[in-house]
Amino acid sequence: MNYEALSALLRQADEHISAGDYDEAETLSASVLASIENAGDSGEHQAVNARNALHCSALISLSDSKNRRGDVQAALRFATTALDIAEEHALTESTAKASNVIGNVYGKLGNYDKALEYFDKARSMYEKLGENSGVAKVTGNIGNIYAILGAYTKALEYFDIALALHEKLDEKSGIAVVTGNCATVYQYLGSYDKALEYYGKAVAAHNELGEKSTAARVTGNIGLVYQYLGSYDEALEYFFKALAALIELRENSRIAKVTGNIGNVYLDLRSYNNALEYYGKALAIHEELGEKSGAAIVTGNIGNVHSYLCSYDKALEFYGKALAVHEELGEQSSIARVMGNIGNVYQYLGSYDSALEYYTKALALHEQLGEKSGAARVMENIGALFANKKFEAFDAVRAEEFLLNALAISEEIKAKGLLVNQHKTLADLYEIEGRPADAFHHYKKYIEVKEEIQIEEVKKVAEQREREKEIAIAKATADAKHQATEQLLHNVLPPSIADKILDGTKLIAEKIPSVSVLFADIANFTKLSQRITPEELVEGLDRIFSKFDALAEKYGLEKIKTIGDAYMVVAGAPVPRHDHAQAMAHFATEIMNTMKEFRSFSTGEEIQLRIGIHSGEVVAGVIGKKKFAYDLWGDAVNTASRMESHGEPGKIQVSEEFKHAVETQNFASLQFIERGEMHIKGKGMMKTYFLENITTI
Repeated sequence: MNYEALSALLRQADEHISAGDYDEAETLSASVLASIENAGDSGEHQAVNARNALHCSALISLSDSKNRRGDVQAALRFATTALDIAEEHALTESTAKASNVIGNVYGKLGNYDKALEYFDKARSMYEKLGENSGVAKVTGNIGNIYAILGAYTKALEYFDIALALHEKLDEKSGIAVVTGNCATVYQYLGSYDKALEYYGKAVAAHNELGEKSTAARVTGNIGLVYQYLGSYDEALEYFFKALAALIELRENSRIAKVTGNIGNVYLDLRSYNNALEYYGKALAIHEELGEKSGAAIVTGNIGNVHSYLCSYDKALEFYGKALAVHEELGEQSSIARVMGNIGNVYQYLGSYDSALEYYTKALALHEQLGEKSGAARVMENIGALFANKKFEAFDAVRAEEFLLNALAISEEIKAKGLLVNQHKTLADLYEIEGRPADAFHHYKKYIEVKEEIQIEEVKKVAEQREREKEIAIAKATADAKHQATEQLLHNVLPPSIADKILDGTKLIAEKIPSVSVLFADIANFTKLSQRITPEELVEGLDRIFSKFDALAEKYGLEKIKTIGDAYMVVAGAPVPRHDHAQAMAHFATEIMNTMKEFRSFSTGEEIQLRIGIHSGEVVAGVIGKKKFAYDLWGDAVNTASRMESHGEPGKIQVSEEFKHAVETQNFASLQFIERGEMHIKGKGMMKTYFLENITTI
């Protein structure tokens, strides 16, 4: 067994994980595991140790990839197996790596005691080995747990240690990660200028290093800061940018978080239906992944919607569920936030004593944690409570004291979203107290700040976007005979589908019993793209995919879409055809031959494709209201994608179903080389073949 070659494959897998190419990473790790299992045990002590260490590394790589994708149970299973092997054979480094990954998984699951236990174990092992790089990484992870728990001083202590170690080792990626984590703490503490400064440095570094996953996470955090500052249009811009990147990377856990954050912005804009829509999506993903903390946060936010809609019983129900989970997990910051919201409901219901009780508890926690934004919000609510003459303990002096303190903090942290209500509440209080000059001053400030953040304008923009989506299809059908609309639809949709929309069909969906689906992907594209300019990258892909488009038209195929460096095409849809497999085979071999015309943008080497094909049943239809897209769904699509991701550069890997479809059409010019059986996710063991030696027409 060639240990050096297999170790090199795992290093490549780790690089793909950093870049967010999880399919490639998992394919490489799985191939290493297969090689280890096939090689067996030589019996020699040195060889056994090397084999076990390699086995652990492959399992850890798979676990890391699964964890980032949000498949935490699979991640925990792989990492625990690796740890068992490492401890059984006294492999210190593998024990450290596996313990760190398990700590990350437990952190995602909200089991913070377990997370700290495994992080401490990993740190101890790395210190024993004298591996400062590992010590730095785990130290930063410990800081993250303390940040989640609201122990911000302790979190910053660990981040400072980690940052110093990364800087000493000149580890740019580690420096960027810890810089972003420090920014998150400053964000919690209400130091928004400092948070944006640190986030800016972090995202620039991650982009420079080609670390798509981490760059997307930091981009989402920048959106949070702008939301707190009341810049809702900028917040949505950053959230949607982050969401697009995360969907491409298929990182479900982070997709859920950003989706929930978009719901928060719509809640701030009082667009309740949109807020509930995004909260519902986020909650479903968190629950599917078993992420208690994330699910509790979204549950509390759904309570906020019901509170705004005056459904107070519903609001208290959701708040109660959220609070119970946060208390179980020991998440002090979240506990404070939900208690403050419960206080709001009791104030709306006129239960002022209960409101004050919850506000007081929430304020104490926010101040203990040093959370200025949360403290200012609760102080404002307590001030409004004491300014309410219906409250038996009405006290204008105490109301003014709390409101001015809240105002001072909000001005310090530049939280314009908070300043609006605080100035308005003070103006109302001073008017009641017969202090017109003070009332006028704060009312004027209220108008100024409100205009600055343009809440109403942003709300109108958001509502306008939704209206545009709703009228897009209606406009298309109303203008069906208009030449420009007709041309546009024929440019973006198959002719038969475009004609249906022009005739007024609103929902287009059909089941097609037999098609052939192909996925093609440029091998080692991530590395290639890092060595060239953006202009060279776009120009090169345009030349390649334009050639593919021409060949698809030649063979009567329908291009579905391109995603980055991947190309998807179907034969037999939307118009069924009996020879779809033959047409696809000709197309596949010709684009493979065509790639010989293209060379690497940077090295001049031949660019290789990985191609996968499968035949089967699909559901096809049009999605979108403003931007139409013809797409396919079903097991056949997923299997074709797996054929590509499990394939080899320069090869066309096909399923047995595709081979059978070709053979039933009696096309003897095709040759299939049996590759053997392999495990395909969601399908089990499948026999696959390489398609070779076909003469193009």
